[in-house]
Amino acid sequence: MKPRAALGIGTAVAVTAIGGVLAVALPMRANAATGGVTGFATQNGGTTGGAGGATVTASTGTAIHAALCNRASSSTPIIIQVSGTINHGNTAKVSGDSCNTAAGVIELKDISNVTIIGTGSGAVFDQLGIHIRNSSNIIIQNVTVRNVKKSGSPTSNGGDAIGMESTVRNVWVDHVTLEASGGEDEGYDGLFDMKDDVKYVTLSYSILRNSGRGGLIGSSESDTGNNYITFHHNAYSNIDSRTPLLRGGIAHIYNNSYTNLAESGINSRAGGRARVDSNYFKDSTDVLGTFYTTEAGFWQVSGNIFDNVTWSAASGDHRPAGPDVTSNTTVSIPYAYTLDGASCVPNVVAQTAGANKGLQVSNGTCVPTSPTGGPVTPPPTTGGPVTPPPTTGGPVTPPPAGTNLSLAGGADGSSKAGGTSYGNVKDGDPATYWSPSGTTGSISVKWPSATSVSRITIREASGATGLIGAYRVLNGDTGAVLKTGSGAGAITFSATSAKKITFEIISASGTPRVAEFETYAS
Repeated sequence: MKPRAALGIGTAVAVTAIGGVLAVALPMRANAATGGVTGFATQNGGTTGGAGGATVTASTGTAIHAALCNRASSSTPIIIQVSGTINHGNTAKVSGDSCNTAAGVIELKDISNVTIIGTGSGAVFDQLGIHIRNSSNIIIQNVTVRNVKKSGSPTSNGGDAIGMESTVRNVWVDHVTLEASGGEDEGYDGLFDMKDDVKYVTLSYSILRNSGRGGLIGSSESDTGNNYITFHHNAYSNIDSRTPLLRGGIAHIYNNSYTNLAESGINSRAGGRARVDSNYFKDSTDVLGTFYTTEAGFWQVSGNIFDNVTWSAASGDHRPAGPDVTSNTTVSIPYAYTLDGASCVPNVVAQTAGANKGLQVSNGTCVPTSPTGGPVTPPPTTGGPVTPPPTTGGPVTPPPAGTNLSLAGGADGSSKAGGTSYGNVKDGDPATYWSPSGTTGSISVKWPSATSVSRITIREASGATGLIGAYRVLNGDTGAVLKTGSGAGAITFSATSAKKITFEIISASGTPRVAEFETYAS
């Protein structure tokens, strides 16, 4: 690794909003509380990974490849639960019509609708990178990737722990640990790289450490077609630069903890625009700016804390944002999110970020919370108890077994009362709800690809239990009636593959309040 630059003694500085330009809406906290997909990965139809597909287990890289190759097609949803150590010795190429794999790397190439998640005592990809190429709707969760090299021996994935390139869409990487043992001189490259048309990606609750390069978005000043990337609640430590390097496009960077960035941090250049909200930077140098180029980038800042950060003098190709850090652009964010205060970010990130932390998240007030849902949630290995269902407001429908597919989907409906939202029925938060504009109406959960559903649970909000009368459950694609009945609760029907399932309220004794519309494969 390159020698560490000397860190000067400085004073903690909180950057605040400027003249109203930096005002940030703080909408619903449900995204943070459930552990479901967040950020730009929720856009463009959303990211569901292998939800609704078969679940298989793998303890070797070859077994991961075999699971991909044994699917009916390259887009058949699949959840691969991984345990043990994956390395060159147990990762071979496997052939098939539904895959395009290679030895010495986990190859997610020319495929879609895949979840890879670590289970048991953990999953470690040792000196072996994960390569995503010409693929979409991918989730990687709860794994460690370490010591991937581009030179020396063994080499894998161009030296990137996780690398994406060549038309990649909708990737969620969550609760992973990405680490190296040095910089380029020691044979390592980036921990999290995106290039050649990558869009709609979220990296959340992850650790990136001990590397010369954190990661890039765009491989050169002309590779500016990568866009819409979110980084939140990640812990960066002992990294020289690129946290990240952004060439063109938009990145939303919030509630991350940065420690010991030796040369530079967030490097927005070549027209890139970064929204940098409520992060904590400590014991570091030039943590934000345009570096190593004359092609400027831009940033909008609010609520950040700079604790013992050193800022170097500006020059032609070196333009630090500090010490007087102010915004030079505005960046609009299309999705809901909640900011933790920057002062508590190091603590909550230390407790939640990385593999084998029980997939804990912040509850929106910097308190670690066990997840209540998401595309896949293995039993937590650490962390506090899961909040039980409410015990007031009438009878409670017990939580069913299986994965609530709604958490990874979208929602729409026929009408909504003022102050309510379609999305409230699939956010995992029983305190929020959707109401029709009258006593009848319909609400739907939807996915970007056909999903098998045979069971739903309708949960009414507190104070509105028992209001729903007659209902119909419909295949939202065809309008076919799947079930009729009355009252909320658990509803089963013949397994149906559809992109949308609709719950239609035909009668009610008042204005219904649907808190949750849960969907299950079985």
